[in-house]
Amino acid sequence: MPSDTAAFEISFTWGDLEPCNTGHPNIVDNPRFVLKGVPEGTAFIRFTLKDHDAPRYDHGGGVVAYSGQDAIEPGAFKYKSPCPPGGVHTYEWTATAMTEKGGGALATARAARKYPE
Repeated sequence: MPSDTAAFEISFTWGDLEPCNTGHPNIVDNPRFVLKGVPEGTAFIRFTLKDHDAPRYDHGGGVVAYSGQDAIEPGAFKYKSPCPPGGVHTYEWTATAMTEKGGGALATARAARKYPE
């Protein structure tokens, strides 16, 4: 990957996510992502969610076609919601800008938030 990836940024909010603290996530629509500095040549963006407090748990994510928009709206893909068992965890979305659906990584951006906030 190119070393000049600092310009690519994402941000998100949990939005209308149904409260969950049982340790059994729901399948839900992605949050709204705001994109900045998406590299030229990006055709797809792959999103993955990691729980820093339970890093082996696979929350999934999705790949979204990119055509110059500055946001990815809810409903672009589904994933397993944050749902820490009885506490607060830190979750991080990783977005990888790609030239092809299955690869060709151009840059990576990350954004983290606690849940519940």
